[in-house]
Amino acid sequence: MSDVTSHPVGEGAPDIREMEIGDLRRALHNGWRDFRRKPFFGLFFAAVYVVGGWAIYLLLFQAHLEWLAIPLTFGFPLIGPFLAVGLYEVSRRLEAEDYDWTARDIFAVVWRQRLRQLPSMAWVIIVYFLFWSFFAHMLFALFLGPSALTNVTSSYAYLLEPEGLTMLLVGGAFGAVFAFVLFALTVVSLPLLLDREVDFVTSMITSIAVIRQNPKIMFAWAFTIAALTFLAMMPGLVGLIVVLPVLGHASWHIYRQATVTSGERGAT
Repeated sequence: MSDVTSHPVGEGAPDIREMEIGDLRRALHNGWRDFRRKPFFGLFFAAVYVVGGWAIYLLLFQAHLEWLAIPLTFGFPLIGPFLAVGLYEVSRRLEAEDYDWTARDIFAVVWRQRLRQLPSMAWVIIVYFLFWSFFAHMLFALFLGPSALTNVTSSYAYLLEPEGLTMLLVGGAFGAVFAFVLFALTVVSLPLLLDREVDFVTSMITSIAVIRQNPKIMFAWAFTIAALTFLAMMPGLVGLIVVLPVLGHASWHIYRQATVTSGERGAT
């Protein structure tokens, strides 16, 4: 592990480490290990996510709004970090070698978060997701025209025309920017809010500070998350049953490798 760089962004906020590429491999290894040790929690939280995705798509098809499936496919993963809070708690306890707990204890911790700062972060994520959906709708109409919004429900040929391909490219580029901004705001903030008593604004500033301190490493982590999530979504979201919990557990270890507690600071 590299040297520590202090970033006093707020009361209770941790200092930040300078990370190495090996930290990503360790985080994924530890995430897979945590998933294998406590698979029930990973499978449960991932199932909630996958079933939620299926339900959204089913409602869209029943409402003849199939065209919305495209932006939602790219936007739906934005809410994944919030659903991973339970996985953070499992990894936190395993890391502390605390094995005297049950599933009820984990769900109780998740339930108690409603009284802390996590609901504020949840609203940030939800509003962000809704804004992305609106933006994708506007982009669709801008490139293909309002009539395509109804005609695409019976034929996806619009998407194979030059305007449709351009819309997909532009939308994909904007979507990548939207996703990375949210990644920068949440990559450390969510596990930090679970781990410490800090406000959600401080947690987001800390998360951005981690990105600024380790831009190449964190960009590689963002790419890893995007690539694995995209591949896992291809077979009807089924791959997320494994990928989501592993990434959720690994995200906890990224947080721990990117920050320094007071005890670790004194030992450095």
